[in-house]
Amino acid sequence: MGTVLITGFEPFGGETVNPSWEVVKQLEGLNIDNCRVVTRQLPCVFGESLTVLNAAIDELEPCVVIAVGQAGGRVDVTVERVAINVDDARIPDNRGQQPVDVAIVPDGPAAWFSALPIKAMVAAMREKGIPASVSQTAGTFVCNHVMYGLLNKISAKPGVKGGFIHIPYLPEQAAAHAGAPSMAAQTVKDALEIAITVALRQASDIKVAGGATH
Repeated sequence: MGTVLITGFEPFGGETVNPSWEVVKQLEGLNIDNCRVVTRQLPCVFGESLTVLNAAIDELEPCVVIAVGQAGGRVDVTVERVAINVDDARIPDNRGQQPVDVAIVPDGPAAWFSALPIKAMVAAMREKGIPASVSQTAGTFVCNHVMYGLLNKISAKPGVKGGFIHIPYLPEQAAAHAGAPSMAAQTVKDALEIAITVALRQASDIKVAGGATH
């Protein structure tokens, strides 16, 4: 039986929950296409988050790795296309670190593209009535840090797929942010199960428009 590793983050930025972990932890032990889903919580901390993630990858030797993070203000499930090699933190992480214009991997590539069938994932979510889109930026905070580090790690592991998905606030979080969009935990859970299934079944991505004009 193969293994799928999916991660979420601890709360950050003054929030008491992080929707990524609240949903991801519900997937522990799930069997999808004869693969066991294993979940891990990552600290919202530069450096430490990758230490935890890399240890889990080395331990589990998964065939698919999907990291999930909160993107408060986004209206849908956004499957990330690219991670860039820079930490540029607008706010401190959970250890008070606030790097500015620091390379994640010195002398590493300027960017890594997702190793997931991102457009097929989005199409499958939409087919089930879940709002979803391709995102062209994972930001420059810990989410991008993790996505870049993940893709850098698996670049030396042929056949391993990996990438990052951002999700909106939960409704209970949005209630404290006037006008902020949200998505129910069950809807996000359904979306992540679809993402895992497509990643396991889809050998290559589909060719449909998923770009942005700005």
